[in-house]
Amino acid sequence: MGHTSLEKIISLQRNPANIRNLCILAHVDHGKTTLADCLVASNGIISSRLAGKLRYLDSREDEQIRGITMKSSAISLHYSHGDQEYLLNLIDSPGHVDFSSEVSTAVRLCDGAVVVVDAVEGVCPQTQVVLRQAWLENIRPVLVINKIDRLVVELKLTSQEAYTHLKKILEQVNAVTGTLFTSKVLEERAGKEEEEEKEGEKSSGDQVYDWSAGLEEVDDSHLYFSPDQGNVVFASAIDGWGFSIQHFAHIYSERMGIKKEVLLKTLWGDFYLSMKAKRIMKGAQAKGKKPLFVQLVLDNIWSLYDAVVIRRDKEKVEKVVTSLGVKVMARDSRHSDPKVLLSAICSQWLPVSQAVLSMVCEKLPSPLEMAAERVEKLMSVGARRFDSLPEQTQHLKTAFLQCSSEENAPVIVFVSKMFAVDAKALPQHRQRPLTQEEIAERREQARRRHADRMAAESHREPSHSESVSPAGLCTANMENLTLKDSKPEEEEEAKETFVAFARVYSGVVRKGQRVFVLGPKYDPAQSLSTLPEGCSASDDVSEIPHLSRCSMENLYLLMGRELEELQEVPAGNVLGEMPKLVRGMRLLNQADPCAEVLIQETGEHVLVTAGEVHLQRCLDDLRERFAKIEISASEPIIPFRETVVRPPKVDMVNEELGKQQKVAIIHQVKEEASQGRSSDTLHLDSSGLVTLTTPNRLATVGVRAIPLPQEATRLLESSSEVIRTLEQVNMSLREGKSLDISVRSLEAISDLKAQLESLLQGRKWRNAVERIWAFGPRRYGPNILLNSVEGYQRPSVWQCLSRGDKASEATALRDFDNSVVSGFQLAALSGPMCEEPLMGVCFSVERWDVQSAAPPQRQDSVEEDSTRHEATVESNVEGSSETSARAEGVAAGQSHARRRPEVAASSDCYGPVSGQLIAAVKEACRHAFQAQPQRLMAAMYTCEIMATADVLGRVYGVLGKREGRVLHEEMKEGTDMFTIKAVLPVAESFGFADEIRKRTSGLASPQLVFSHWEVISSDPYWVPTTEEEYLHFGEKADSENQALKYMNAVRRRKGLYVEEKIVEHAEKQRTLGKNK
Repeated sequence: MGHTSLEKIISLQRNPANIRNLCILAHVDHGKTTLADCLVASNGIISSRLAGKLRYLDSREDEQIRGITMKSSAISLHYSHGDQEYLLNLIDSPGHVDFSSEVSTAVRLCDGAVVVVDAVEGVCPQTQVVLRQAWLENIRPVLVINKIDRLVVELKLTSQEAYTHLKKILEQVNAVTGTLFTSKVLEERAGKEEEEEKEGEKSSGDQVYDWSAGLEEVDDSHLYFSPDQGNVVFASAIDGWGFSIQHFAHIYSERMGIKKEVLLKTLWGDFYLSMKAKRIMKGAQAKGKKPLFVQLVLDNIWSLYDAVVIRRDKEKVEKVVTSLGVKVMARDSRHSDPKVLLSAICSQWLPVSQAVLSMVCEKLPSPLEMAAERVEKLMSVGARRFDSLPEQTQHLKTAFLQCSSEENAPVIVFVSKMFAVDAKALPQHRQRPLTQEEIAERREQARRRHADRMAAESHREPSHSESVSPAGLCTANMENLTLKDSKPEEEEEAKETFVAFARVYSGVVRKGQRVFVLGPKYDPAQSLSTLPEGCSASDDVSEIPHLSRCSMENLYLLMGRELEELQEVPAGNVLGEMPKLVRGMRLLNQADPCAEVLIQETGEHVLVTAGEVHLQRCLDDLRERFAKIEISASEPIIPFRETVVRPPKVDMVNEELGKQQKVAIIHQVKEEASQGRSSDTLHLDSSGLVTLTTPNRLATVGVRAIPLPQEATRLLESSSEVIRTLEQVNMSLREGKSLDISVRSLEAISDLKAQLESLLQGRKWRNAVERIWAFGPRRYGPNILLNSVEGYQRPSVWQCLSRGDKASEATALRDFDNSVVSGFQLAALSGPMCEEPLMGVCFSVERWDVQSAAPPQRQDSVEEDSTRHEATVESNVEGSSETSARAEGVAAGQSHARRRPEVAASSDCYGPVSGQLIAAVKEACRHAFQAQPQRLMAAMYTCEIMATADVLGRVYGVLGKREGRVLHEEMKEGTDMFTIKAVLPVAESFGFADEIRKRTSGLASPQLVFSHWEVISSDPYWVPTTEEEYLHFGEKADSENQALKYMNAVRRRKGLYVEEKIVEHAEKQRTLGKNK
């Protein structure tokens, strides 16, 4: 197929039934971009010879250098299938785990996906992730098993062995799909059972329990990948060939006279061809016969590879070329690389683009077939359910489903992400080739100008022309130069332009059109009550939170590395748009949705990324594209967590600890704690209870730190979204508002409560779940504040489940209740070890006494101050750990201000009671934390490495050097590859991938994914105390303590005090004798 014109694509955009929006998903290095090259070459955009080498959709320099895709790129392709013409909007997405956010943005714009799997490596971790993503976003996948040439050339499998191997890969992929389907069915069944229980309906009086899972009733046959269903293509994109069994069924139905329908059912499976009976029979495996797929398909491909690549048999190649009826150019047949000849034959015999694009047109849905469930998910955000949206908003669901381009259809555009484009690359700034008419016209204009200039010079006086002309010409030239030079200076800031990556779901988007921009937190109920009925984006309306307006200045067709300008885009298409008002799009993520920038108190900008490769890409972008300045980057900042553990039963030499040492440790901590505070305000008893009094002696709090069970900590960490929803509901109830939340959210909250109750068992956790005061830090973290104050019954955090009297519950809060919570939030956000967030710690408040000593006339001002201070602390709790330090500074500044003589009339020289209580609770929590055995928690990666047997030892060596731990290893059946699964601290992971590639000569490649937080077993404060420890570790005990090393590194980075020995006056040691 030749090059497709822009006019042709614009005409195809008007027929949504023949549009396919699809993305290519796969694990890293499974051949997505090579396959995309083959599809792009089918439209004549690039040469078919360069397909797989050019990597056309990898337009960034670092993508070409590393050989991996780092961002999603889109291109529109034209394909004729039968008598129909289709427009395919193809998005190529990254496979590296660091760029998972790019995959999400691609999936949300598509209706279908091409999942690519390497024929040798099979299903890898990222393959499972993308299949799950496609399932959750409700898009239909088709499968391409790529790199089948590796089975012939590398693994040297026979065609029969390859068939068995391909069957196993299909089973692996279908197992992932089956797991997703089963979980969905069981979830729906559980929901139905709960509804039936609520309604009191019983199916039968005699029935006690129905053990059927509901899986038998649901038809799932259409979900799985099977060649006979037409949703699987076997391919080698690098060699340019690919086929579905439909292609061979068509060939052999003409040759053998067998019906095409019969061949479609039997070409894949346990069928064989009986030459005696001249029939297709079942039971190939049992009778030791070659399956039909091997006999009619794979044997032909294997013999072609044998003749062309392995044996290079010229006579056999000529026979094959003649029998296939393909034409091979002389230069291809004479080429020294046999793969060139192979590509020339295969691209004509079994073109991969034809096989894949035919499958896409037949099996993937058009925009008109969008699922209602997917529309509801796009329209609902967070805890809000679709049913609770205003009626006018719910009516838009019909517009989504109709995908109409009529004049009266509402314009709905979904922006998935923003990406940066060099201003020179925009179509309006790009030089286009001139037509013959334009060249002739410009030539004529140049002649006229020259003739006019010559005529003007001939009419001038000779004296003037001699003296003035050079100066005049010089001035004109200077002006010209000045104009040319000043223009870039004015446009210096506009060198990079942000373009929105979007899809039109309804209506027609036109150039210059004004539209509303709805941010992620936009509330339709609020805006509909404020906006006048029938208003449009061009009207002057009042400001509404998370709602802005912008003008569609330019519309672009995304064509890989290039953009083509459009006047309008109808529904069902993918486009790029450039808003005129940049501030109108500030609510949407720009450039990279997964990169986050924080500013520390020191003025340093902290860049938060998904991994090492992602970090490098962001730094390169800053240096070369966005900032265009030299950036001084520090060493990577590694996050840690602080926790407490149960007192150990044995010491460092495995001797049982006695009670005396335990008392001594607590006594030592008590002495350290009392150094900074006077003994009358802080008290620490032998059980670990810290009692602290505020400076004005009006409030006293008693706090104890208890380690949470590991399972409970993991549960809280994984349920952060549920806890956040719970906090939103509780806040609304406290303010007297009603927040309508979905049944699913209520079920999730109920499940969380039930799981916590099952995990927090024992005497010390009795009724603990009901007594939870707050979660932290940021009100949804993996730490708990427990209400153990005698006689204080505050509203439960689970009150949304009880549906009790909300008004009476809201009044049950004691004064300054919020101050205790704020103090806990600050303590949980930055621990005493190295100011890192806490994890898995429960703070039990066992005493809380407040005496009100403020004069009546000043009570109102005190309350106002406390409210204002609480608001300040609350806002700061939402920030980073550095922000918490700033909040402390604010509190300290306020308390100092109150000591000044001019405010001596205030009720309290130490400031408001709420501020002192916040500081007291925070300090009490920190001292209670220090009274328990403290530990650091390190972030851990799960590391999957595929390596051959001969480099296995080197892989283990690199892992051991970096504190890694191998969990298991297994050999991939039918290959010499081992899959090693290990865990590795994030702190030791920088440069790990490069080192492992160097040590194994590129034969092993790791894939790092964040897994969990793990307690570092060594105590950073440990010193030898027993005689055995002194003998074993020596008096200094200066052997490397990993936890202490990490802790000191973090403290040094944050500018905190580090206790270390520094040699000031060193002298070189001199020896009398020679070294022996």
